[in-house]
Amino acid sequence: MHSLSKSFGGLRAIRDVSLGIEEGERRAIIGPNGAGKTTLFNLISGFLFPSSGHIYLFGSDVTNLQAHQRAALGMARTFQVTNLFPALTLFENILLGVQAIKRARLCFYRPVRSFREIILEAERILKEWNLWEQREVLLKNLSHGEQRQIEVIMALATKPRLLLLDEPTAGLSSAETASVTSIIKGLPHEITTILIEHDMDVAFEIAENITVLHFGSILAEGSLEQIKKNPKVTEIYLG
Repeated sequence: MHSLSKSFGGLRAIRDVSLGIEEGERRAIIGPNGAGKTTLFNLISGFLFPSSGHIYLFGSDVTNLQAHQRAALGMARTFQVTNLFPALTLFENILLGVQAIKRARLCFYRPVRSFREIILEAERILKEWNLWEQREVLLKNLSHGEQRQIEVIMALATKPRLLLLDEPTAGLSSAETASVTSIIKGLPHEITTILIEHDMDVAFEIAENITVLHFGSILAEGSLEQIKKNPKVTEIYLG
């Protein structure tokens, strides 16, 4: 992204942000509440459009593309609040994730379960993640931590090249945090991963590089050691 800004009336939430992330990189975006982290994610993913500046995805300018168009290019995202279907079973949720990248998503005259390719792929994913025995459980009956894991797995079902994770461990217990962190760390490196994370232990464990936002601007960027030793970051965020 280049010279990205976003204003809401008189409030300038993102201020002239330029950020380059290498393919396969794992980058964490941190900062105090109100720093502009989620707004920046909404701009990257197409849920908001910038007031000025440009966004590039895999070498193409996607500034004016809608969220679903960016997703079709290989972008997937999770949200602060889980974005699942609580009244559907785990298997049905995974089916929807798989169907999203298939031509069958445009077919409204046949039930999705009639598409054998989609069924087999959903079964493979559930077995790979040791979730097969829970396939008929309603999502609303799973714990918050389990739902967080399912949201990441559903995003992965779309086979993304870029994965955006918005506070994936928010509200989780220590055990659940460890489980979600393990999933993210185990992702193949061909998936470029950007995460917003309030838990610094998680951010430092997953990320290779850190970007620190403050009042909508980039305060600092660098490796884990560079960020830990940065006096400005220590003063306003790390304590």
